[in-house]
Amino acid sequence: MTDTLISVDLSESPHTNENVHNRWHPDIPINVWVEPGDDFRIETYDWTGGQIKNDDDASDVRDVELQQVHYLSGPIGVKGAQPGDLLVVEILDIGAVEEMNWGFNGLFSKKNGGGFLTDHFPQAQKSIWDFDGMFTKSRHVPGVKYAGLIHPGLIGRLPDRAMLDMWNTRESKLVATNPNRVPPLAELPNTQSAHMGAMKGDAREKAAMEAARTVPPREHGGNCDIKDLSRGCKIYFPVYVDGAGLSMGDLHFSQGDGEITFCGAIEMAGWLHIKVEVIKDGMAKYGVKNPIFKPSQIKPVYDDYLIFEGISVDETGAQHYLDVNVAYRQACLNAIEYLKKFGYTGAQAYSILGTAPIQGHISGVVDIPNACATLWLPNDIFEWDMMPNANGPTKYLDGSVDMPMAPDL
Repeated sequence: MTDTLISVDLSESPHTNENVHNRWHPDIPINVWVEPGDDFRIETYDWTGGQIKNDDDASDVRDVELQQVHYLSGPIGVKGAQPGDLLVVEILDIGAVEEMNWGFNGLFSKKNGGGFLTDHFPQAQKSIWDFDGMFTKSRHVPGVKYAGLIHPGLIGRLPDRAMLDMWNTRESKLVATNPNRVPPLAELPNTQSAHMGAMKGDAREKAAMEAARTVPPREHGGNCDIKDLSRGCKIYFPVYVDGAGLSMGDLHFSQGDGEITFCGAIEMAGWLHIKVEVIKDGMAKYGVKNPIFKPSQIKPVYDDYLIFEGISVDETGAQHYLDVNVAYRQACLNAIEYLKKFGYTGAQAYSILGTAPIQGHISGVVDIPNACATLWLPNDIFEWDMMPNANGPTKYLDGSVDMPMAPDL
């Protein structure tokens, strides 16, 4: 039997667990140590620490306390790992905990988190997804069923002091350009609900005041949301502190490229079985600044797609220069409008794009002034024919089922 080095109790607050943290800081203690070549299991909370319930009320999504997230299991120390090395992390297996065989997807309120299309979907809504082996369906989004590819949305290592200071400086400068923006341009250090693992007393309070939030991906990995990091994948992480300080969490049952709804995958609690190795002086040997990923060879087999194009001209008709963000947003909006013709609400269509194994591609960035991005929607996830034809779309849904929406207070 593989040893479980970090366990979680879903009935208790993550703040009771000293092997869990929700901030990045070089002084967070490493309580769990392994040798290169070891394999072991790690359990994780869902990214919110259990704030979202399996019900038909979206007020928990509207009111989620984002200062808590993300809850990560770790840090794990690898003996002999030193700054300049590469930490090799192989995911041997991954799954859901038995007591939570379901997950959730949320459209976050623009006033509390927002999302990629928050100007079009400003109110909080949610969908619950039940797991049936490798497949998932939702009572809130009818007519779709797809195979999941469980993966950690967030996995990374502790930063050193210089890296932490760099993050805080550059993100503070960005926020200062528009300090009143809703949602904000970045989430700066915030002591509210900060959980610093085993740190206590004055040292904990001081570290929490400068600890980086876990929201974005950075040089150390972090919240990359790469949907193909499942069983069989390998990740090559730059090491910045002695022992590396590996942490992980934010497990997803299934996700589309971009995780566009912010709470954009099917979020879940779960476990990982991983193995670690160290490549000495690997950063210099291979010129590595950011992590390198070797994706899983296991993936849902969908090869019949309907592809939606977007260019870098926004919803108002304004031209942008080779802006891939704008182009992908247009591809997503075009797909949503198409799905609405078959009876889906905009929120249901948006949830499908966030949770299904869609592919997002940067298709062109050379033809000025328009970047071209594409969204690849698998046809086989639907219970009915979604292809265009001369007779026009059939409205399969009658509007009797929708995703719960919370009042915008």
